Parts: sequence; C-alpha cells; structure tokens
Amino acid sequence: MIIWVLYDIQNDRARDRVAKICKRAGLYRVQYSCFLGTLDEHELDTLELQVEPEINPDEDKVYIFPMSRSELKATVLLGQAFDKKMVTDEVRALFF
Repeated sequence: MIIWVLYDIQNDRARDRVAKICKRAGLYRVQYSCFLGTLDEHELDTLELQVEPEINPDEDKVYIFPMSRSELKATVLLGQAFDKKMVTDEVRALFF
C-alpha cells in the first residue's frame, strides 16, 4: 500500500531520527516533513513502532496515511507540490 508520513516534530534531533527511520523504511522525502512510498502491513507496523518512542506525544504530531494506488492517482497536486530537488523518479512514477 502507498503510505504518506507527515510530521511536525519540535525537537531537532527527534525530527532527524524520524526522517532517518522513514528513509530506512524505503520511503522517499517529497518535502522536508513529508515522506511517500510503498510499504506492506508488516513494514507499516514496524515504522509505527520505531517512530513512536522518538516523539514527544505532548507536543509532536505524526500522521501516517495509507492510500490505494487509485486514490493516489486521483490526488490533486497544485503549484510546487514537491520539492524538485528531493523528489525522485520513483515518486514521480507513483503519480504518472
């Protein structure tokens, strides 16, 4: 399944650790606090288990959105939806 991970994490070190966890999971950074990629259910569970202890639940926000390919294809992208320096061909292939 396709997974979006978006976050607002106050602590710089925690934010960096969560970004590294997302990258190790095989997700692609599409903006500074937004990752996109495909994970199976086991990989998604692992991602959640790794991210949760890194954040402060009283002040941080992490959103993990599963999405089907058809829902992703129906996504509307306006303006500079992705940071072109960060988006890879693999991410573009998910949309087009």
